[in-house]
Amino acid sequence: MTKNQTSETLQTASQTPLASAELNALAKNIKEWGKALGFQAVGISDVDLKDQEANLQAWLDNQYHGEMDYMERHGMMRARPDELLPGTLRVISVRMDYLPEDAQFAANLEDKDLAYISRYALGRDYHKVLRKRLKQLGDKIKSEVGELGFRPFVDSAPILERPLAEKAGLGWVGKHSLLLDKDSGSWFFLGELLIDLALPVDQAQQNQCGQCVACMKICPTQAIVAPYVVDGRRCISYLTIELQGAIPSEFRKAIGNRIYGCDDCQLICPWNRFAETTQESDYQAKDFLQNQSLLSLFAWSESTFLKNTEGSPIRRIGYQRWLRNIAIALGNAPSSIDVITSLQNKLTESEDELINEHIEWALAEQQQKLPINIDRLNQRLIKAVKKGLPRDA
Repeated sequence: MTKNQTSETLQTASQTPLASAELNALAKNIKEWGKALGFQAVGISDVDLKDQEANLQAWLDNQYHGEMDYMERHGMMRARPDELLPGTLRVISVRMDYLPEDAQFAANLEDKDLAYISRYALGRDYHKVLRKRLKQLGDKIKSEVGELGFRPFVDSAPILERPLAEKAGLGWVGKHSLLLDKDSGSWFFLGELLIDLALPVDQAQQNQCGQCVACMKICPTQAIVAPYVVDGRRCISYLTIELQGAIPSEFRKAIGNRIYGCDDCQLICPWNRFAETTQESDYQAKDFLQNQSLLSLFAWSESTFLKNTEGSPIRRIGYQRWLRNIAIALGNAPSSIDVITSLQNKLTESEDELINEHIEWALAEQQQKLPINIDRLNQRLIKAVKKGLPRDA
C-alpha cells in the first residue's frame, strides 16, 4: 500500500476541536467501550517512538530478522505511526488475553510422543477476532464525535506494537521482548487503533524485570542474545513458522516436540503466575490440535490439513512446513518402530525435497536411539523373568 493510498484510507476530516474536558471524558468512555468489547485493557499513547529507532536499526543491521524481509521493507516507518497513516495523532492499544483453560503445558512438553503447539494457535486466528472488535471500537468512537479518521491494525502493518502498548500503560517490554503486565503476565494479544484525535495519553508502567534472566537462560536455542534482544534466526517460533526452507541442523534437537511456535520464555517468567485464563470461546483449544500424537498429525493428508486449520493461524505455514516440523519432532521422539515405519512410508510417497531432508534426519536420529531402547526392553524382560519365573530363570 502506498503512502497516498494509506492517507486516503484515513480520510481525516475537518471538525470542531473538542475541549479538554470532553477529550478526557471520551478517553474514559473509550476504555469502558473497549472492555465491553472483550479487551482486558485499553490504553492511549502518542505516536513518538524516536527512542526506538536506533535499537530497531541495530536489530535489522545484525540480520536478526532472518528471512522476515517485511521487517526491513518499510525502514523506520515502524517507529513512525504518523507516516504509516498520515494524520494519526494517537494510538489506542488494546490487550486481549488468550490463555486457554486446561493448557497442560508440562504434561504436553514432557510427553515427547505428543505434538506441542504454542497455546495462542490452538484456537481461532486472533487477527480476525481483534481486528473486527477494533473496527467496532472505532465505529463507536466515530458515532460519538462525528467525523473521525481511524484504522485498526493487528500484526498487519509495519508498526512497533509493543513499545506503543508500553507507552499506553498496558505493561512493559520484558527481556524476552514480549509485553508483560504485573497482574496479567504475557499471555495476551495486542492490537492498535490509529486515530486522528488528540486524546489524553496514559502513563507507562515501570519495568519490573529487575535482575531476572530466567527467560534468557531457559531458551532452548539461546535466541535471547542480550536483554531485550532476540535473534529471530535462533528462535523456535521463527524456525517453525517464519522460516521457509530447511531448519538448520544445529537447532533440530533443541526443538523437541514443538511443531508450531514455542512458549518456553513465557512459561518460565514469574509474572505469568498471575495470568488468568481467557473466557473467549474463539481461543479455547480445538480437540484435534491439543495433545495430539505426532504420528496422528503426521498422517494428515493435505486436504485434512487444510480442513482442520481453516480459520487457524497454523494454516499460514502450509502443509509442506507442517510435515517438515513434525518430522523433526518425530526424530526427537522416543525410539519406536512405529515412528520409523511412519517416517519410511512418508519418505516413500513424498517427492518434496524439503520434507524428505527432514524425514531422513529424523530416521537417522530414530535409528541411533533404537538399539538403546531394545537393550532397555531386554533388561526389563530379564528382570521380570528373574522375579516372576525364578525356577526357569
